[in-house]
Amino acid sequence: MLESICVYCGSNFGDRNSYLEAAQGLGIEMAERGITLVYGGGNVGLMEAVADSVLAAGGKVIGVIPQALIDKEVAHTGLSNLRVVSSMHERKLLMVDLADAFIALPGGLGTLEEFCEVATWTQLGFHRKACGLKCNRSCVTNIDERF
Repeated sequence: MLESICVYCGSNFGDRNSYLEAAQGLGIEMAERGITLVYGGGNVGLMEAVADSVLAAGGKVIGVIPQALIDKEVAHTGLSNLRVVSSMHERKLLMVDLADAFIALPGGLGTLEEFCEVATWTQLGFHRKACGLKCNRSCVTNIDERF
């Protein structure tokens, strides 16, 4: 049984309402199933939306954030548990350790990098945790349009 899921997502809302709806819907579903959210600890964009929806539905949220981002005042201060680390690398490692599975919502290059790394670790056999993408038709964007 899954006890925690790490969700990778954007620090912005993106340009489609469906991105926000996907983040909020996932957060509510996780809380209803008693699954703890592990995420990057931010109070911005889809990161904030998924965390707030888990909390509003009575769920637990663990944020993992580097000190440098706290210094920029982007830490979510209303979480069940906020873990402060020294680097982005340490952040990613701790998030992997804390989660039983991984889901990527829409985001930018950071979201893509984090998800690709953890999916590669699965492929290489470093862990046996499930990885998935939460999207709908309107979330899929041609890479040529994006960059």
